[in-house]
Amino acid sequence: MTLARTKWSAALVLLVGLLFSAAAMAGPRARDLGVPFDGTPGALNAITDVAGVEVGHATVISGDGPLVIGKGPYRTGVTIIHPLGKGSIDAVAAGRAVINGTGEWTGMHLVDEIGSFLGPVALTGSGNVGLVHQSLLDWSIGKVPEELLFSRVLPVVAETLDSRLNDVFGHGLTREHVFAALDSAKGGPVAEGNVGGGTGMVAYTFKGGIGTSSRVVSAGEKRYTVGVLVQANHGSREDLRIAGVPISKEIKGAWPEINGIAALGPDAGKPQDKNSLLIVIATDAPLMPHQLERLARRAALGVGRNGSTAGALSGELALAFSTSHVIPLGQAPRLPAMINDTDSGTMNALFSGVVQATEEALVNQLVASETMTGANNVKVYGIPHDQLQRIMKARFPRR
Repeated sequence: MTLARTKWSAALVLLVGLLFSAAAMAGPRARDLGVPFDGTPGALNAITDVAGVEVGHATVISGDGPLVIGKGPYRTGVTIIHPLGKGSIDAVAAGRAVINGTGEWTGMHLVDEIGSFLGPVALTGSGNVGLVHQSLLDWSIGKVPEELLFSRVLPVVAETLDSRLNDVFGHGLTREHVFAALDSAKGGPVAEGNVGGGTGMVAYTFKGGIGTSSRVVSAGEKRYTVGVLVQANHGSREDLRIAGVPISKEIKGAWPEINGIAALGPDAGKPQDKNSLLIVIATDAPLMPHQLERLARRAALGVGRNGSTAGALSGELALAFSTSHVIPLGQAPRLPAMINDTDSGTMNALFSGVVQATEEALVNQLVASETMTGANNVKVYGIPHDQLQRIMKARFPRR
């Protein structure tokens, strides 16, 4: 294959991914189907309600039929989050939490040691971590002053395993895809479902992917925003709860062509050996690193509301950062008036916001994700909107 043809093929795959991302934004979200949630969302009900945060996706959907290891088919991608926008070279204060640790998130030793990180956060499939890591380094050249490039040698890249639908040993994702996601990231509405890093994911044995939500919380005269974005590839259908309703019990028999976990084809009865969940939390509250770690730990409570028990081989990880606690390189930190740890009213409001937004982001990713056929013709079904809407209406008739 010629170089020109290779570049054309990559461009075509990326174009399909970008069109797919736009289409994903047009569908209903959980609230549109009558799912009730606590708290007050921001204007977009997305992580981009936190001012300055930008999100970009590159989606790779290529090939069909039998898996040929190293050659496809591909159902994968990358999602980028710029905490302060793609033009920033500053660090943000951060903290992280491990719900269950059988996963990878690079750059986290730095967060543990100094309470901050620089550059974007990248979410992708397990087989893409090395490629994305190097691509973030390459992208920084020309974007960051040469004397400050040293600050970008520990990129922040996290993974979930998309092996049910994707050839994880192939190279479907390219450097050009990563650059496109980095450069196209923006504020505003965020595409959800089968996009970016969530393209090939499976959640609660339904099709899963990217989801987001936000909360505006009040503490006295202060108002803060908390935004959450998830990449979901975890959970069993038997455990799934939506608004407290055991969905697997409600939907069984009403959807006979699937009938429980048969949605994944002949191997569906086998539990997924490796699951994972990534949770990124952004806030404009001026929090210190240890407070952001406390925020990240609360994400587990939001995950639990939807029934997940963080299985033995499920890498369930959370990272929280503050856009108001900015650390310019080589300068004194720009510290607003920090929140006192004893200010329980403010901290509790932020904790509640994280729990609520995490719960809703996880349902949004299920609602947005559509049925997909991938490698070896494995077909994973999206959660049926009509059934979910019927269940919610029956349980919550006055909402």
